[in-house]
Amino acid sequence: MYDLAIRGGTAVLGDAVVRCDIGVTGGRIAAIADRIDAARQVIDASGLLVLPGGVDTHCHVEEPFPEGGHQEESWESASRSALAGGTTSVVAHTPQFKGGLLVEQHRAARARAAHAMIDYGFHQIIADPSDAALSEIPALVADGVGSLKAFMTYDALHLDDAAFLRVLQAARRHGLMVHVHCENYDAIRLATETLIAAGCTAPKYHATSRPPLVEREATGRAIALAELVGQPIQVFHVSCAEVAEEIARAQARGLAVKGETCPQYVTLTADDMDRPGFEGAKFMCSPAPRRAADHEGIWAMIRRGVLDVVTSDHCGFSYEGDRGKGKNGRDAAFDAIPNGIPGLAARLPIIFSEGVAKRRIDLPTFAKLVAENPARIAGLYPRKGILAVGSDADLVLWDANRPVTLTNALMQHAIDYTPYEGMQVTGWPAATIRRGELVMRDGVVTARPGSGQWLPRGPGVG
Repeated sequence: MYDLAIRGGTAVLGDAVVRCDIGVTGGRIAAIADRIDAARQVIDASGLLVLPGGVDTHCHVEEPFPEGGHQEESWESASRSALAGGTTSVVAHTPQFKGGLLVEQHRAARARAAHAMIDYGFHQIIADPSDAALSEIPALVADGVGSLKAFMTYDALHLDDAAFLRVLQAARRHGLMVHVHCENYDAIRLATETLIAAGCTAPKYHATSRPPLVEREATGRAIALAELVGQPIQVFHVSCAEVAEEIARAQARGLAVKGETCPQYVTLTADDMDRPGFEGAKFMCSPAPRRAADHEGIWAMIRRGVLDVVTSDHCGFSYEGDRGKGKNGRDAAFDAIPNGIPGLAARLPIIFSEGVAKRRIDLPTFAKLVAENPARIAGLYPRKGILAVGSDADLVLWDANRPVTLTNALMQHAIDYTPYEGMQVTGWPAATIRRGELVMRDGVVTARPGSGQWLPRGPGVG
């Protein structure tokens, strides 16, 4: 007698797409068979796809700011948004502030995440690789932190080459993956100062200040430094093929370099930031969205396997309010506008619609991009990211033919807008199951706050 049977669906099982039933016991997949009869609860998946629950390994949730306060997206609201969009597990970020240490921030982050309804882990940001800070890494590893995050830009987070090398060396000593935000800090500073001095302060100049060149250069440099140390890295949020080519060359040389991209880089453009008044601020993120012509370049890199993960980089700031995009005034220069966009709930629908529905990729590739590959790299596979006997019963029942117009209400996050407002997609989650529990059906999230679980992680795949 199984706890749950999902009957009649068409499941994505690795590289295969099979009509089958799935039996669940104790929160894990116990059987995959032609027919499962004996179950206490039955969910009819006839006419639906059965996909592994989404794994989003790049999001920012309820993070504290150096100046005090937290991001407005709480773990409860982020969980609701994730489950509404078919994501069941995330890896978020724990910050380190300049001059500070790691363990205290990690403990505080875990305490905030106790309200989560999704399963969760953390990347540890290293902004100041002092001896004292690096000495705390073993304690984080013992608690299940499997990765470090390095930023090559932003005043509060930027690592110069010497500091980045220290992070790479520490990661190698402890067997951790390093995830990198690659943009050239000094080039962005120079461009920003030049633009503002010339009176070019509107949101659209955010893209001008950080063109693909500064991302490409930093990516090549990050790869070279990682090669020097012999450390695996993943380059986060690759915005265009010009940057991905740096990763492709490294992979061709046999280096352990992975590439990730996000929905904004196949949908949004720099022109979205060129809107009347302050409206362009809604589309500001880093790296900046590029040209419409660059979207197909990203899909080509996905098909080549150079970019094998799609995450949301969910980093929401509301348009209104004193914590959002306009917190420094609607006349603030672009460098004083918080940059980042929400995307937890939109990730799977956009990538399915733009990818599978438009025949750019097939179903198994989609499942790998949004679930299996991020789980592998994060050290969560095979517990997460795949439909297999013994894996957690995280599943999404997917209506592949349902047309939907994206609205902010459908996102169910705490942010007061979505940059994808009005976008037409084909394909939508009908239900989300997390560890064998039906937690979302027809847009209604029923999970209990605090029912998410901490995910201790190993080092993942380099």
